[in-house]
Amino acid sequence: MRKYRLYSYLGAASLALAVGACKTPQLAVKTENKSVPVSFGTAQDSANSARLRWKEFFTDPNLVALIDTALQRNQELNITRQEIDIAQQEVRARKGEYLPSVGLGAGAEVEKAARYTLPGATEENVDIKPERRTPDPLTNFQVGAYARWEVDIWHKLRNAKKAAALRYLASVEGKNFTVTNLVAEIASSYYELLALDNQLAIIRQNLDIQGNALKAVRLQKDAARVTELAVRRFEAQVHHTQAIQYDIQQRIVETENRINFLAGRYPQPVVRNAASFNDLVPKAMQAGVPAQLLQNRPDIRQAEQNLAAAKLDVQVARTNFYPRLDITAAVGAAAFNPTLLTTLPESMLLSLAGDLAAPLFNKNGIKALYYSANARQTQAVYNYERTVLNAYIEVANQLASISNLEKSYGEKAKEVQALNESSTISNSLFSSARADYTEVLFTQRDALESKFDLIETKLQQLNATVNVYRALGGGWQ
Repeated sequence: MRKYRLYSYLGAASLALAVGACKTPQLAVKTENKSVPVSFGTAQDSANSARLRWKEFFTDPNLVALIDTALQRNQELNITRQEIDIAQQEVRARKGEYLPSVGLGAGAEVEKAARYTLPGATEENVDIKPERRTPDPLTNFQVGAYARWEVDIWHKLRNAKKAAALRYLASVEGKNFTVTNLVAEIASSYYELLALDNQLAIIRQNLDIQGNALKAVRLQKDAARVTELAVRRFEAQVHHTQAIQYDIQQRIVETENRINFLAGRYPQPVVRNAASFNDLVPKAMQAGVPAQLLQNRPDIRQAEQNLAAAKLDVQVARTNFYPRLDITAAVGAAAFNPTLLTTLPESMLLSLAGDLAAPLFNKNGIKALYYSANARQTQAVYNYERTVLNAYIEVANQLASISNLEKSYGEKAKEVQALNESSTISNSLFSSARADYTEVLFTQRDALESKFDLIETKLQQLNATVNVYRALGGGWQ
């Protein structure tokens, strides 16, 4: 009776400890905020330029050919493709953990029992016929199949597999985001190259004009109408313009090589039509509504998939507090003589075992993993919210840039026209000795700078449309 009570008390204590072991610490769980403003401004049209395929958005055949080449050969993009393969193999590995593991094995061992041990003394004292007596030293040969299976009671393995699948999807979105950035970067660099070509053409035109002006000043000096100071000032202006020419030529080389790097090829001339820059008109962009960013932006979808995976990681870490059930089984043959392995059923070996275990004491390691998983989940929430906020601000900034650059371009075009007329007037007045040579120099310099500014502003307009297209989530389709 007393022994029965002792067993009852031990069973109750064990049950209490098991129940206590299943309790998990309380966590402060942060929930992501998916709300975004209803519009980017006053307009609320749902039409969205991001839905255009990049071959529909960019119509320059030379630019399309460059993007096609880059999408095949760009090293960074190819690296992200390998990351997709890695994530896919992780899914396969997690799926394999969910299923039972089965293997084949064979082994051999030899053992000699000491005389003054229980096995040795037993063998010595028992009267066994010599032909049936176990050999000394004792050999053991085994061959068979074994299996092990962790029963997924708490969906630990299933959730781990789902988390791996979500990270695979996140890697796909990461590749799409790389494509978006690559397309935008090549387009921006290509437009910059066209702008530099046009600036170089303007510089060469100005060199011709300044060279003719320098000849005229020298003739006027010979006629004692101007001093040597005027000649030197005009010479300095010519040398300054030539220095600008070499600087632009260097920038053209660097821009070409940047495009070649993005295209995954060694330096070579970039095929382009510089004259087409003057005919380029910035596209009218349709931003749609901010909620569409959640579906169109690959980086937002990537952050969302990583967040979902992090939530599953917390559930996986929680299951470490619960009991774990492992089932192992084996079937085969064992004998001290290899020739007896086929003697059945005497040599048959069967085993089946189930292990149920739960942590009771010193759970600091499990708690640490649990808290770490929750911290990573909180990080994923902040990263998701930051990605959404950054996407909205990028679109808002570029839309404002398009509007302001359009107004700025109109004013700069008028400035160029006025300074061109001023340059012609100053040359005429200087030829008739009615204007000082400094007025001619200053007017030419201002006219050159205004032409450069006009080209730069147009380049900024084109880049702004590309940036809006990228910020809205276009370019990866």
